[in-house]
Amino acid sequence: MRQKIRRTIILISFLLFPITIYYFSPALIIQGAAQHIINGSFIVFVLMFVLSMFLGRVWCGYLCPAGGLQECVGRCNDKPAKQGWRDNIKYVIWIIWIGIIVTAFIMGKNEVTIDPFFQTDHGISISEIYGYVIYYGVILILVAPALIHGKRATCHYICWMAPFMVIGSKVGRFLHLPQLHVEADKSACVSCGRCSKVCPMGLDVKEMVSEGKNSKCSECIQCGACIDECPKKVLKYKMVWRR
Repeated sequence: MRQKIRRTIILISFLLFPITIYYFSPALIIQGAAQHIINGSFIVFVLMFVLSMFLGRVWCGYLCPAGGLQECVGRCNDKPAKQGWRDNIKYVIWIIWIGIIVTAFIMGKNEVTIDPFFQTDHGISISEIYGYVIYYGVILILVAPALIHGKRATCHYICWMAPFMVIGSKVGRFLHLPQLHVEADKSACVSCGRCSKVCPMGLDVKEMVSEGKNSKCSECIQCGACIDECPKKVLKYKMVWRR
């Protein structure tokens, strides 16, 4: 039942993407920085960072519209995306992007203002027909890696939002904050592999459990699919306060 609810929520989030896309825009935050405007995407990214200190990448598993799109695409290509050096591409993109934002802000000359609805039409992102040209271009960028490489490849390789949450999780761990994790009783694991098969990120959950690495994986989106699929109830959500 939990996964049906999760998939419904994340699908609805994707269907609302034409309305919300500007609140996740890597381009508008640069434009806003150049004008010293704290816009909607800036606020959303800060919230992602702060919440990830406690909840990890729950956003990716339950609310991200791009994630909802990729889980739909997973019906066409459900093989696990290869991990390794490709996972670092998103961090290179993120560092360059953050550098551009900082540079744009330093070079800006206006007073700092807050406008959550910057460049939207009364809060709606795509309100005119030409905006859909941009929208479907973004959709193509999000879909292509998942179609070519497999499960949520866009999340693994090029997502500009994921680094906020990965870094936020590490900061939370450094500060010894209580954090949500998928914990495992590996002594009860029968190595059936069902957890790995249902993972929307294509992670080898079975291997991570056997090696005790499941709670430390930065690519885990805390969706709980492995928890709900495990026949022995080896996995469970747990708020952990690590010292």
